[in-house]
Amino acid sequence: MAEYDNLCKIIAEKYPRDFSRWLLNQEPGEIEILKSELSIEPIRADSVIFIKIDNRILHIEFQTITNSEPSIPFRMLDYSVRLIRRYELPVTQVVIFLQETNNEIAFTEQYINETTTHNYRSLRMWEQNSNLFLNNDALLPLASLSRTNSPQALLSQVAQNIARISDRNTRQDTAAYTEILAGLRFEKNVIRQLLSEDIMQESVIYQDILQKGERQGEQRGRQEGRQEGRQEEAVRFLSRQLNKRFGEVDSSIIERIQVLSTEQLEALGEEFIDFTQVSDLVDWLNQQGNI
Repeated sequence: MAEYDNLCKIIAEKYPRDFSRWLLNQEPGEIEILKSELSIEPIRADSVIFIKIDNRILHIEFQTITNSEPSIPFRMLDYSVRLIRRYELPVTQVVIFLQETNNEIAFTEQYINETTTHNYRSLRMWEQNSNLFLNNDALLPLASLSRTNSPQALLSQVAQNIARISDRNTRQDTAAYTEILAGLRFEKNVIRQLLSEDIMQESVIYQDILQKGERQGEQRGRQEGRQEGRQEEAVRFLSRQLNKRFGEVDSSIIERIQVLSTEQLEALGEEFIDFTQVSDLVDWLNQQGNI
């Protein structure tokens, strides 16, 4: 599980400003990444970020598992004391739990013994609003672990957002980070299917076509035209993609797609990326009540 924690460290050190905005809920000034090796017997913190404008250290600890020796609460006390001793600055500590669990450690925010009480924050990714991560390219790899009623639909949205990243290197890095972290929630075949370059691009193109059709309809100035424009564009796109992926598709199937409502076409666009054969499409069409 260390690979997940280490990857999050890489992302946090690559985008410290975005992590600081998220965790401190304020705009940081100049940021310096501090060495995470702490003196007095080597002990390594996952990510330590120094925010100069606040004269404060933000210490982020990523955790995939809850069991550790020493315990996470004691480690947070230990880290805090060492950081304050070295830098003589106040420390804000956040433990980010990546994988959903009911273990009480994930809900603990204090270390307590007879003489000491030490406080820190515990943040559970599965409780976080997905919009925060979907709308920020730096945090996007974490989006697949956030709160959702439909994990696969969320991962599909993540894939669409990755495909929209204009810089090729950033897009590829973000896809790679996402593929690894998504492994905490999804099967490998689902991840590879949704995050393949071709599928991501197809999904983005499909959404763009729906929007384009809506704009064309708006120019006609009628609600009927707006829906018709979206439907026509979406049907043409889906027909091309079906023929591209499965070869020549029977005309009777295309006819069934042509009578789908706008809402059904949108749902089909989301389900389409999961189809591996034409029979999957036929099964989906058979489940629709009006065709």
